[in-house]
Amino acid sequence: MRAELPGTRECFETWGGFRLVSLDVLDLVLQASLIVKLVLVLLVIFSVTSWALILYKWRELRRAQQDSEAFVEVYHEGSFEASYQAARSLEGAPLAAIFLDGYVELNRLAKYSSGPGRVLSQAQVTAVSRHVDWAASRELLHLERGLSFLATTGSATPFIGLFGTVVGIIDAFTGIAATGSASLAVVAPGIAEALIATAVGLVAAIPATIFYNHFVGRLRHVSAAVDLFAPELCGDLERHAGPDSAPTPAKTPKLAGA
Repeated sequence: MRAELPGTRECFETWGGFRLVSLDVLDLVLQASLIVKLVLVLLVIFSVTSWALILYKWRELRRAQQDSEAFVEVYHEGSFEASYQAARSLEGAPLAAIFLDGYVELNRLAKYSSGPGRVLSQAQVTAVSRHVDWAASRELLHLERGLSFLATTGSATPFIGLFGTVVGIIDAFTGIAATGSASLAVVAPGIAEALIATAVGLVAAIPATIFYNHFVGRLRHVSAAVDLFAPELCGDLERHAGPDSAPTPAKTPKLAGA
């Protein structure tokens, strides 16, 4: 049995007023300084919020793509009335929302049209086209909601974790100065909480960055579909109710000798 130096355990436990600490992660977090705890709480909030946003955007963009594809099939094969009924049932499709806005605006202006057969004037057709363009921009902005938070989480949380790392290292050097020794028992808690802050910052940043890039790619596909559909819809609406769609009145034949 190895002999132990007399008084070693007592000196080690009370050395400089410090007590032995466990290297368990939970214990280190509970024993961390107030600033490090605040940093960790902030990082956890960023992480939980970003994961909730990731799940929401995943479902939203998947539904937008699937419903838009289903609506385009109905739009290209059916009439405006069939497209209207399909658009009302496909609420998650941005293309369906754009069509609904344009079609409702078309019918609204047709009620006040003074042309034959409720034909719209060129100015009214232009107003419908502007309404469609506005609806397309609104739908794209709606799909982009939340992506800025993911970008902020991916870029800011590593630096917030780095701030906690700096504070933890400062605490480690403060312990060295207070005890006059650089033993593992003095240095380990501060260094460990510093590394924990770094790790939590990376855990919050990496998923946010990965899914932000993924969502931007999927949103680019939806945006391309909107950019192609909006002019096509404007052209179809103009042919459906524009000045060129009005029936040409029959010319009255002139009487002989008139």
